[in-house]
Amino acid sequence: MAGRFPPGWLDELRERADIVQVVSRYVQLTPKSGRYWGLCPFHGEKTASFSVNPQRQMYYCFGCHAGGSAINFVMEMEHLEFKDAVKLLAEQVHMELPEMIGGREDAASRSEKERIYEANKQCARFFHGQLWKKENEQVLAYLYNRGLDDSVIRTFGLGSTPLRSDGATQAMRSLGFTDDELVRAGISVRRDGRIYDMFRRRAIFPIIDAQGRVLGFGGRALGDVKPKYLNTGDTPVFNKRLGVFAANLLKKQRGLKRIILVEGYMDVIALTQAGVPGVCATLGTALTIEQARMLKRYAPEIWVSYDGDAAGQHAILRALEIFDQEGIKSRVLDFPGGMDPDEYIREYGVQAMETLEPMEATAYRMKQEMAGHDLSSQEGRTAYAIACAKYLAKVKEPVELENYVRQLMLATGFTRDVLLAQIGRTEMITQEKRSVYRHAARPLEEKNEGVSTGAAEAEKRLLQLLAEGLIEPGTVAAEDFITSERRELAKKLLDGQTVGAILEEMTDEEQRARAASILNRDSGAAQDDKLRMAGDCLRILHNVRIEERIAALKQDMASQKGEDKRKTLMKIQELMKDRQKAGRKE
Repeated sequence: MAGRFPPGWLDELRERADIVQVVSRYVQLTPKSGRYWGLCPFHGEKTASFSVNPQRQMYYCFGCHAGGSAINFVMEMEHLEFKDAVKLLAEQVHMELPEMIGGREDAASRSEKERIYEANKQCARFFHGQLWKKENEQVLAYLYNRGLDDSVIRTFGLGSTPLRSDGATQAMRSLGFTDDELVRAGISVRRDGRIYDMFRRRAIFPIIDAQGRVLGFGGRALGDVKPKYLNTGDTPVFNKRLGVFAANLLKKQRGLKRIILVEGYMDVIALTQAGVPGVCATLGTALTIEQARMLKRYAPEIWVSYDGDAAGQHAILRALEIFDQEGIKSRVLDFPGGMDPDEYIREYGVQAMETLEPMEATAYRMKQEMAGHDLSSQEGRTAYAIACAKYLAKVKEPVELENYVRQLMLATGFTRDVLLAQIGRTEMITQEKRSVYRHAARPLEEKNEGVSTGAAEAEKRLLQLLAEGLIEPGTVAAEDFITSERRELAKKLLDGQTVGAILEEMTDEEQRARAASILNRDSGAAQDDKLRMAGDCLRILHNVRIEERIAALKQDMASQKGEDKRKTLMKIQELMKDRQKAGRKE
């Protein structure tokens, strides 16, 4: 169970981590009219529409509608989870991390993790130093033969195991690490009363996270040692399902339009050496949902480029399913001749790779499906059409769907109408394409939940008054709001939550954008005009409720008779008197 930061400590962090200073580390800001303005780092623009509000300690972009607190900003810019963004900000303002609420991790557990991180770092340095020794020239020769140069070897911190089967263990002991710590870290193994190295006779690939911490190691065997590839097992700091190889390099590359996801360490290193940005690999396991969610923070699109064998192609299909589940746009970079990325780049060079066009996920699925059907028979064509229809049912863009339907018509001989009927799409549904940026400039969809424009504006104005602290306690209640989303915002403001804290709680980007759009604006009320403005807004909402009640009663009355109908009519008349008494100032 993960712990939570104490709310009071988070409030202090928000106060000390001034958002203007935080954003200024990444964006050049200019003061204007009580706010600070700059070019939005989340979407391309030439005119500044990105604002920082120091009074409410929030940012908001009028172009792409990205908004949030200083913590949200650091999460986006550094591609961090909430907890890690908080830790980074705390370090910058010199605040000690508190005891977590509701977590099972005690001080001893945190201390153990720090010891394992340190042991891994020192062991990575030891392995790297071993690589340059004459006794390990076989490993260095292997890396050179794979086309690697000294620069990329140092960039990735590649290394070699020593000749002695307990060489790494002895070296770490000499630095003060205990046998139990080394076993817990996965550096050493204990068997038959002996302690010796986990990795022997191998080239070493350190696995480093986005914060630059060494989590564990991957080892590639030389000679007849089995298995060919070996990874650190699960430890208190490492789980191969949660991270990717080269996450530390991804973090340093800003503005990535896509990530290339490959299978092997050597694929990542070869493509990086060739100058291809945004490359990473899964850690000896099929893609997981956790890895997909992590990659989503770095780029809006993923290109999957696994090995060309049957296992690799099957893994691609599984990865595409996961990306679909998580709403991540994905394509397939399919190398010709069944070559893997490392082989292709060494054979043909980076220029040839740049000419390769990635396949849309649907096109790749159709291609793989075609290989499993005999299109020379009517039975095979029918089965192929039915199988492809399941993929095409998920295609949103009308033009894209039309292209696939035409291809399917040619391959199967079925008419367009028949295929559209099988797909279940007799009407085309349009959807605006997204930009390549993390937060594409887009129209902000209002969520008025059926209320009139006047009522929606009244709710927004009340929220702005609450955010500015211009309404006395008891003047407004959360129940005065009609729409559920704004009612929840009001409740949080009335409970004393800061704007930054409210925005941080929202994991849905669209919802946070709507909230930020409202809370970023000023009400425009003067100090002596606040009560009148609040009263006008409350009157509008009161009248809307009356109108809704009258409409509901009229609907009931249509099916009523006799005394029931008379009673309903009397209720309607009373409500109309109430409305007239309140006055309508809309």
